[in-house]
Parts: sequence; C-alpha cells; structure tokens
Amino acid sequence: MGITRRDFLNGVALSVVAGMAPIQMLKASPDLANKALLYYPPELTGLRGNHNGSFESAHAIARSGKKYDYVDIPVEEEYDLVVVGAGISGLAAAFFYQQQMGKDKKILLLDNHDDFGGHAKRNEFTTPEGTVLGYGGSESLQSPKSIYSKVAMGLIEALGVDVDGLGNSFQQTFYPDLGLSRGVYFDRENFGINKVVAGDPGRNVADDIPPNRLNGRSYREFISDFPLPEADKEALITLHEETVDYLSGMSQDEKVEYIASHSYTHYLRDKVKLSPRAIKFFQQKTNDFQAVGIDSTSCEDARLCALPGFGALNLPPLDAEEQSELDDPYIYHFPDGNAGLTRLLVRRLIPAVAPGHDMYDVVQAKFDYSQLDKPDSAVRLRLNSAVLHAENVANNKVDVTYLFENIKLRKIRADKVIMAGYNMMIPYLVPSMPDVQKNALRQNVKAPLVYTKVVIKNWQPFVKLGVHEVYSPAAPYSRVKLDYPVSMGGYEHAKSPDSPMCLHMVYVPTMPGSALSPREQSRMGRTTLLAMPFSAHEKMIREQLQGMLGDAGFNHESDILAITVNRWSHGYSYTVNSLFDDENEAETIIQTARKPFGNIFIANSDADWSPYAHSAIDQGWRAVEEIVATITTTKSAGGAA
Repeated sequence: MGITRRDFLNGVALSVVAGMAPIQMLKASPDLANKALLYYPPELTGLRGNHNGSFESAHAIARSGKKYDYVDIPVEEEYDLVVVGAGISGLAAAFFYQQQMGKDKKILLLDNHDDFGGHAKRNEFTTPEGTVLGYGGSESLQSPKSIYSKVAMGLIEALGVDVDGLGNSFQQTFYPDLGLSRGVYFDRENFGINKVVAGDPGRNVADDIPPNRLNGRSYREFISDFPLPEADKEALITLHEETVDYLSGMSQDEKVEYIASHSYTHYLRDKVKLSPRAIKFFQQKTNDFQAVGIDSTSCEDARLCALPGFGALNLPPLDAEEQSELDDPYIYHFPDGNAGLTRLLVRRLIPAVAPGHDMYDVVQAKFDYSQLDKPDSAVRLRLNSAVLHAENVANNKVDVTYLFENIKLRKIRADKVIMAGYNMMIPYLVPSMPDVQKNALRQNVKAPLVYTKVVIKNWQPFVKLGVHEVYSPAAPYSRVKLDYPVSMGGYEHAKSPDSPMCLHMVYVPTMPGSALSPREQSRMGRTTLLAMPFSAHEKMIREQLQGMLGDAGFNHESDILAITVNRWSHGYSYTVNSLFDDENEAETIIQTARKPFGNIFIANSDADWSPYAHSAIDQGWRAVEEIVATITTTKSAGGAA
C-alpha cells in the first residue's frame, strides 16, 4: 500500500524531507520551479498541519537546549506591532489593533507554518468533477448565538459573516432525506469481525442533525446487532434506556461530587457494572470532543458529551451555556471550516490578497500568496518564519528573532509584541520571563490529534451501509463521516452518491487504560505522531476504510483519490479536567500565564484554556486592550507612547 505517483506529485513530496518546509522544496527542485510562482499551500496533500519544516527549530530549543547568538544579529525592520502566530487569535489581534490604533500602523504577523490560519487550515482537492473543499482543523462556529461574547460577534459581523446565512447554507436534512443514519464500526482486531451497525438513535453533543431526523432504530434493535455477548447487549440496552439511578442512596450533592471526581470508565465499571468488553464500546466516544478517552473523562464531562447513564440520577440541570453547547445545532460552517474566517481576516487586513467583500465570495476566491508580505502594505504576513526569541530591550521596544525558511536568522524590532502561538512554547521563546509565569504557561499542554481528509471516487458504500457517519470504539480513527452538506458562494457539496466525496476522519493518539493524566497522555501521543511518517498514516487509513467499507464494495486501491493528513501534534488547548485539576487553582494559573511581560502580550485560545474559535478571538481582543491600556497609562504619565 505505497503512496501512488499521483499522490506524490500532488504534495507528499513537499512534506517528507525532515527539516525542510514545502516552500524550500519548491525552490530546491527544478522540476517544480513553476510551482514556486504559484505558491498555494491549500492544494498540498500528504502530511500537513504541523508539517515537516514547521517545528524542528522550536523543538531544538525546547527539547535539545540549542543556543543561538541573538545579540549580534542586526535589526532589519521596525514595526508598531509584531504578532507571533497567524491563527484565528493572531489575525483577530491584528484586526483589533488596527481598529484601535489606526490603519496606518505597521503590523507584521509571523508564522512558522507554510500557510496562515493556525488550526483553521483550508484543504483543496481537484477531482474529475471539480474542486472539493475541506477543513484541516478548526471546524465551525459553535453556538455563536448563545455563547459568543459581544466582541466575538462584533468581529464576525464586521467581516461580513451572517450567522443565519451560514446556517441556511447547511442542508441539515440532506443525509436523513437519503435514509442515512449514524453507525458503529466494530473492527476484527478488537471484536472478532468487521461490521458496521447502522441506525444509532443517540444524539451527539452539538449535533448537526435535527433530533427528529436521526433515522435511528430503537436502542434494543440497534444494540441487538452488536457483535457482543447477549449479557453485554442487555446491559447496554438498559443503560441507554436511562431508567436506572446508578447512584441510588446518594444525596444530590454527593452525586454532583461523584460525577466530578470519577471517570466515566469508573462509573461504567463500578456503578453500572458493565463488563470490560461492554465498556470498550464507549472508549473513544469522547476522543473527538475531549481529545482523551473515557478513562480520563469525568462523568461530569461525559454528561456534557451526551453519553448515557445520567438521565435517572436527578442531577441539577445544566447551566445555560452548557445546555446551549449540547443543544444548539452545529451548522455554522464554511465549506472549508473556520479557514473561511481566517481568509476573511487576511483579506480585510491585506486587501490585495484576494477580491471580494463578504462571506460568500471568499469561499471560491483564489488567494494570491505573493501579496502577503509586500513592503508597501501596512499589514504584512510572513510565513515559514519560526520565532525563536523575543526580548524587551531599551526604549520600550521588543526585539524578535526568527528563522526564515529554516535557513536564515533575522531580527526585527517592535513597539509591542503579541504572542499568539502555543503557550507551552513561550517560556522558551521569552527566556527572561519570570519563572512563575513560565511554569504557568507550561501547564497548557495541548492535545495531539489528526484530522485526515480522504477524497473518495464516490460514496455509494456509505449509502449501501445506510450511514453518513461512523463511530469506531477501538479502531484508530474514532470518527469517519461524510463531509458537511454546505453549499455557499457558488460552491456546491456533493449531491449524488456517484460523485467524489471528502471524508472527515479523526484520530487521537490516547493511551487507554494507562491511568495517565491528560497532560501525560498528550505528551506521549505527540511523540507518537511526530514519529509517524506519512506512509504509516496512509497504511492505517487504508486498512480502516477497507475493513469498514469493503463489504459494501469499497476498494481502497481504486476508490481513494487523495489523502491529506492534518497532523496537529499540538492540537486542542488544554481545558480544566476535574479529575486532575482544581478549578480555582487553574484560574490562578490562567491569569498568571497571560500577564503582560513588559511590551510582550499573550493571546491565543491557550490563554483561556479553551479550544474554541470564539475564545481565540476574545483573547486577541484582551491582548490588544492591554496594549491600549499600557499606551494610555504611559501618555497619562507624560511619557512617550
């Protein structure tokens, strides 16, 4: 199952040379010289996300203690603001800074990747029937009408995003109208047989399918088809029917304490009395939403993920925000996910990059990456630029040193700097920071995960199996689903099962049964991901899809058109986990970590321990507000800004 020549030419070759960014490969290869003039990262396939060439220099500092001589590097450029990280938070911060300080201010955004957007990456594929769009990371706006701050809503409205228009572009009943449902894949290695069981009647947290259109069977009919012993099936049916108080004898307060302090695995084992084989059915239910399995997920969070077993416990109702996250439809989605939002931000900051003015025309706008870093532009965005060092210097300035295209060290100077990258890297990039703040920043250990996009020739196998989305309890990819049915801006999602389709697949390298904390699992999972070449990912993908869809006529050798593995070794921001964290202590850590340090300010969703687009926006706003407050204070004191 080696990669095909076609896949190789379409991008794998640009990602497999250790320590080299794709742009370097383009420049280094005479065969690809013309592509250097048409630099367009969204079209690259193969190993993307935290691609090779984007992290090695940072790891050399953080892991190996590599030292650079930053003192003797000359300052090449000066800016009013430098933003480190061109993801949602960094781009939003640049937008807010322009709003507050004026469009004449000189802003430079630096990013270590070959594309902007952070986790909000765009994947593009060319198929025999035209372009297929996908999202390489950040998916959708979750519950914007319910939980977004005025700041976050103000930003997306200023960019021309119509939330209702997004919702109307999402055809919620498309798959239900075809008679499709959700299903479960039991793989041979773990359950003795490859089998897809359709008709799951359960809801998802933040579901995109209306609750009355799930096309689910009764729990008895659905679970009776599982390849499990009869006793396990009966126990699972009883659990899903929500008729038993498994914490009977406890007061409500005691129940609340129990669900916060015990994992869902413990609950299923000790209170529900499920067998290990029945518990395995739930093991990866929380992987996609929590980035850990049920053994590291509290019952409190399992309840928020719509897992069964809590309906008869007489627990207090969820608060309004929690209920909104559970109930609000997950339909506010660009065809390229939240890359649509970052493209709107970049186009607003650097208008020459693409024509248009609203959320519809940005969908198919061809971005001219050569316009991102022009000397005559007030805002410049420089890719393939890994920041290695930031230091407060004389005259209230900050010097920032970065490695450009993994070749040349460069230094720039700024009045203010916003660090909008990973919190856990900041202590290494700003070594003069107080130790207490460094330690606080290191507590946000991001969770590794993989969003893989597989374009298949047609999706008839899914129709034959009666499913549009499949959960896997034990196979590597816990979630495999047909793309969201979104049509907007002239882009149309696949309407016919005979047309090419982009599959969304989620793999989280957890350590089931290890008893390790989420932070420890994340560190180990990151090591696993970084050691996996594309060929290992491809083998895993092909084997799972063949086992899942083979009986419905799928042939991985002929039916797969393209594969993009969006590897996020640093994925979701860490969130408070009641099994391992004290909430009050965590809040103190959060506040300590994001304090301004001289003229260096901190944004990104990590600064709020919240892996959501709206949190990234809010933290960009907070950082800019801190800058404005600093300037105002300086002026009031009679000093120079």
